[in-house]
Amino acid sequence: MAAGRQWGSLSRRTRRMLVIAGVGEGILKVAALIDIKRRPPSQVRGPKWLWAAVIATVGSAGVLPISYFVLGRRHPH
Repeated sequence: MAAGRQWGSLSRRTRRMLVIAGVGEGILKVAALIDIKRRPPSQVRGPKWLWAAVIATVGSAGVLPISYFVLGRRHPH
């Protein structure tokens, strides 16, 4: 958001989109953290603690949880 803009000055559509984006990112983060907790370390590329810490603390518009699901997991053969 531009500096000085307040929630009330945003259009209804913009506020709705921000809320949807925030909820979507929250759902992705929770799903990724649950998967990290349940998945054995041998099926995760890199340290589990590092994935969890970055996903939990960095606001990424959903990019980090999706990156974990695409790149961070090894699938059992």
